[in-house]
This record gives sequence, structure tokens and C-alpha cells, in this order.
Amino acid sequence: MTETLAFVGVAGGAGTTRTAVEVAATLARDGRSVAVVDGAPETQGLARYVDGRIDPDATAALVDEAGFEDALVEAWADLDGRAALWPTHAPFERLARAQTPDAARCLDRCVRRAEEQFDHVLLDVPPLASNVAVAAATTADRRALVAPAARRGNDHLPRMRGRLVDVGAGADDVVATRVDGSHPLSEADHEIPAGDPDAVVPTCVEPDTDLAPAVADATEALLETSLDLEFPSEGLLG
Repeated sequence: MTETLAFVGVAGGAGTTRTAVEVAATLARDGRSVAVVDGAPETQGLARYVDGRIDPDATAALVDEAGFEDALVEAWADLDGRAALWPTHAPFERLARAQTPDAARCLDRCVRRAEEQFDHVLLDVPPLASNVAVAAATTADRRALVAPAARRGNDHLPRMRGRLVDVGAGADDVVATRVDGSHPLSEADHEIPAGDPDAVVPTCVEPDTDLAPAVADATEALLETSLDLEFPSEGLLG
């Protein structure tokens, strides 16, 4: 049975989209099928990981101008599994129409469609401040708060926990991003290292990077699954 996981950023620039992309690539490397759904249409961040034209995009599906499958973009064909992104790349007029309560209900339907087709569905969710973001967070089975491993992340974490409670959800895990040594996020359940800023994304498809085993460890725990992946410096995972 497909389980959906929402990565919810505690603040802008927390690394939420990058985390969702790296986890998706890790699952595809293990031979799984995975979709990453853009629950942050106003930032259009997921589109950065797509080569070529995006037409139609996720907002077209949210306003009933396209179907869910029409907006899927296949990614990383060289991996053993299937990965597909559902990105946003739209004019402001359609972005505005994609933030209505009707669009939020449509997002829920699209996630259900994804569950029928993929082993895993990941949602990229910004700090909760819109109908679509709330819908993305609440439609998921599990939620992981994503916070930068810095004072800013520590300061925003309690507020975002409270917002999830306000909308009838809760945080199952906390993922600290850009970890480089000690940090103030004492509540972090998982740590993702900073990584090389010049590295190609997704970085975790290269097993000899520091990022790859850390993302795999987090993926196993977040999705309560076991991966059969090899890492030269860490031995066998799973």
C-alpha cells in the first residue's frame, strides 16, 4: 500500500525541495517507483530539477485544464526504478487560480491518483500559508518538518509544529539539512550533510558521496522501509 510523505519546510530556503528530490532519487536507485508532487506552486522550486519545457504543469491540473498524468515529468532514466516529478512552471494568473479551495481539493485528488501508480509519493510543501500547502500537508500519511541546521531553523521549528496542529495534523519527524558539525537542532531525528554546493543534483545517485548514505538512512526511517543499496565507504545498507 502506497504511503505518502510530506516534507514541510519550517521556513523558506530550508532545503525542502532538495531533500524531497534526493529521497526520491534514492528510492529510484533502489528500484522503486516514486512521484514528487509540488505542493509549493508559488515558489516553482521543483521546476529547477527538470530539463526542458514544462507544459502542462501542475497548476494546469489544479485548475482542471489538464490531467494529473499530463503534468508528470519522468526523471533520471538511468536509475533502476521510476521517478517522476510533478512541477510548477506557470504565469502569475494561473498561479493565483491554483491557490483556491477548489484547487486544494484537486490536489488531494491528484495525490490519490499518484498513489495508484507509484510505490511512494513525496510532497514538497512550503511553510503553511496557503490553501494548497495546507492540503498537501494534511493529505499525506506522514509529515517530516525540514529545518536548516542553524539558529534560524531552531527558531522556526516550534511555530511550524503549531501550525500543523492547527490544521489537524502533526509532525512525525524532523530533518535537519545542511549539517556541518554540531548544530542547535536538538529535536532533529535525521541529519542531512551540507554536501558540495557545486555537485550535480540529485547528488545521492553517486554512492561514494557523504550525502548518499545519510539520505538513505533517513529514507529508511522516514518511510519505515529497507533499502538494498551499497556504499563504498559504509558497506551494505539494509
